[in-house]
Amino acid sequence: MSNQLIVAKFGGTSVADFPAMSRCADIVLADSNIRLVAVSASSGVTNLLVDITKQTEIQARYASFEGIERITLAVLNALQQPEAVAAQINTLLADLRNLIETGGAVYSGAHKDLIQSFGERLSSVLFTQVLIERGAAAQCFDVRRVLRTDSRFGKGEPQIKHIADLAQAHLQPLLSEQIIVTQGFIGADETGQTTTLGRGGSDYSAALLGEALNAHIVQIWTDVVGIFTTDPRLTSDARCINEISFDEAAEMATFGAKVLHPATLIPAMRRNIKVFVGSSREPEAGGTWIAKTVEHKPAYRAIALRKSQTLITVKSPEMLHAAGFLARVFDILSRHQISVDLVTTSEISVALTLDESSGSAFNSAIEPALDELKSFCEVTVEQGLSLVAVIGNHLHSTKGVTGELFSALEQINMRLICHGASRHNLCFLVQDASAAAVVKELHQKLFN
Repeated sequence: MSNQLIVAKFGGTSVADFPAMSRCADIVLADSNIRLVAVSASSGVTNLLVDITKQTEIQARYASFEGIERITLAVLNALQQPEAVAAQINTLLADLRNLIETGGAVYSGAHKDLIQSFGERLSSVLFTQVLIERGAAAQCFDVRRVLRTDSRFGKGEPQIKHIADLAQAHLQPLLSEQIIVTQGFIGADETGQTTTLGRGGSDYSAALLGEALNAHIVQIWTDVVGIFTTDPRLTSDARCINEISFDEAAEMATFGAKVLHPATLIPAMRRNIKVFVGSSREPEAGGTWIAKTVEHKPAYRAIALRKSQTLITVKSPEMLHAAGFLARVFDILSRHQISVDLVTTSEISVALTLDESSGSAFNSAIEPALDELKSFCEVTVEQGLSLVAVIGNHLHSTKGVTGELFSALEQINMRLICHGASRHNLCFLVQDASAAAVVKELHQKLFN
């Protein structure tokens, strides 16, 4: 077995339909080192599966099921030999239909994860057959045999040591014989119950499998040509970055760049595995390499934007020269499982940013936490804010960096600035309404 093993992951748009899957097959068959392929659900399928888990009316669940069936059968019927996998596909669809019919008004967490696993299970069977029809030796493998997580449904925590042991025992021996196609996003706990890694978890799956098998490269194939200096929808000046360090890419993923799941890089960093991000629509267009060390380390690498931020300011005269005040604040947030992004403090107040994009779960968790905080200090809450992160290198120690930034932003009302905690980012809050214009202006000044 070559130590040049490549794990390739294809996202939902990359396996959206038969022509898309055929393009992915071209990529896999062009490189003999690609031995393991992890696929997402075909584009749109996961959303329909989530709809099924949210609906209480059986007719509404059936409407979503019919959408899934339509997407799946369109690929099946485009195959040269659909009969080779028709039984498998029909069994999966029948199992899903059965879960719709037997589920009560509300699904448990375990049932939700099981239902959401069907997208990847269907697409992996179909993609395996696409490869076989192109003359490849390929086999579909159930990732739940090796991707062990805990039992936190909806956001399973991977058990790294177990995954490594199981992958070496069950997956490694198969890779020299054929191309193995497996599923992203899903796993199983120690009792064999299906779990999921959370939305966008297919990238993470590929990196976890790459780590377990000591892969040389993990490829993330998506619908964009790599990672850009900022979201191309915000400015036409955005350009693809050829190479970026793990640290910079991690900051980008954390602060809102949608190309990578934030957890993807952690397994790759642990094993120093290079990650490549490219477009399955135009693989010849190149992409972005993410590595531990890179040749060029510019002061400014990219600008990330994350909308829907909440700023909480906690103020109390007791804070002045008092030990333990911050510990008390963070203990309350921790108990309510509220994650804090940025923190700035003054003599008698502390300002914290929280990410609202998780939706209703955020709102239901924040109210009791605010009530507790109000019992011993003054609390103000501001919403409708966006977090802008300038990402680069040595930002904490490069002369003139802040001067350049602030001159670019002199017309902007910044609500909070966070600088110095990381050498790789400088963050600030602005109003949602002006965020896109701020990013465009900043990109123009820093990159052109």
